Amino acid sequence: MERIVMETAEGETLSEAAYRRIRRDIIVGTRTPGERLRIERLKGIYAIGPTPLREALQKLSQDGLVVSEGNRGFTVASLDPGEFADLNLARTAIEKETLRLSIAKGGDAWEARVVAASYIMAKEDAALSHAHGRVPDSWEQANSNLHLSLVSACGSNWLLKVRAGLHDLCERYRRAAVYQMLGSRDLASEHGG
Repeated sequence: MERIVMETAEGETLSEAAYRRIRRDIIVGTRTPGERLRIERLKGIYAIGPTPLREALQKLSQDGLVVSEGNRGFTVASLDPGEFADLNLARTAIEKETLRLSIAKGGDAWEARVVAASYIMAKEDAALSHAHGRVPDSWEQANSNLHLSLVSACGSNWLLKVRAGLHDLCERYRRAAVYQMLGSRDLASEHGG
């Protein structure tokens, strides 16, 4: 069985650390859709007690990443194409507005962040065009950083918070999708190359 050392950030509770780690594992596909999340097994994997795990799983069920099945425990939420379309619609609407606001409010420092993130994204896209297999985490991080830099000057913490949540939920679908296999997309043109 895999075993993960649970690291907590300063001031973070064990349940917050468990939430963060399990959430990430669901988004990147380590915990798969429909997988039963048995507390005893998770205790062994994450080296953490049952109470913080239950608290984390309850919070993940509020996020829609986990389904609570009453006395039967928890499972990773399934992937639904209709939900993905809806998530993408909401994410796109928020991103358009945050981008519009960032263009209106952003200054030279914002523009420099966008240029730097675009440069890194172009390098990742170029490396990806010669790779085989699934899209690596470094590409996902560069993509996330580029999109965040584009909207970072919008001036609304709430819009950025909602956008971040939608981005993470969409990332789960992107990583699981068949089209995410290399060679099936023109990444350079998607990122302005």
